[in-house]
Amino acid sequence: MAADAPIAGLILAGGQSTRMRRDKATLLIDGETQLARAARLLSPYVTQSYVSVRQDQTTEPERARFPQIIDQLSDIGPAAGILAAQHTRPDHAWLVVAVDLPLLDQSTLAYLLAHRDKSKLATAFKSSSDGLPEPLCAVWEPSSHMALADFLKHGRSCPRKFLLSHAIALLDLPRSDALHNVNTPAEYAELTQPTLSAHP
Repeated sequence: MAADAPIAGLILAGGQSTRMRRDKATLLIDGETQLARAARLLSPYVTQSYVSVRQDQTTEPERARFPQIIDQLSDIGPAAGILAAQHTRPDHAWLVVAVDLPLLDQSTLAYLLAHRDKSKLATAFKSSSDGLPEPLCAVWEPSSHMALADFLKHGRSCPRKFLLSHAIALLDLPRSDALHNVNTPAEYAELTQPTLSAHP
């Protein structure tokens, strides 16, 4: 199945944005919300993009503009969104990205998909800071569905630890800053300086 699996897009936007003190999905990058920007970046590569949300976020105006997949498990972080997406469309591979990646660009996504290994459970980038897998900009194959469900069933919920303990393809980032995220107002201010416009 994996060899022919179509790819759907999943934007993980179910977080609390506690450190930012504002909803990260609605932060503006060059006049575009981070959520809208992520959907635009995914569009050329997927059959359909969905926003991963908690049940209490479904009517939030920005998220309501997009097709949603609602977490069925609570308090386990992004793994809940990935599992819910896999349950919704188990025949699809999922191109998963976090909503708070303001330097992510289409060339990075194109590189990821060009080097996708369909025989593995997932294809992910190495973090530029520690070399560990980056689960929140990765292709999760249909074959990872049951393995992830079993992982969560045993009380584990960290998607990075899942990737570390399973057979995946691991890629070097073509641009080291592509997966830098924004978690605080200071980081947002720094990343929205004019230099950001160099990354479409």
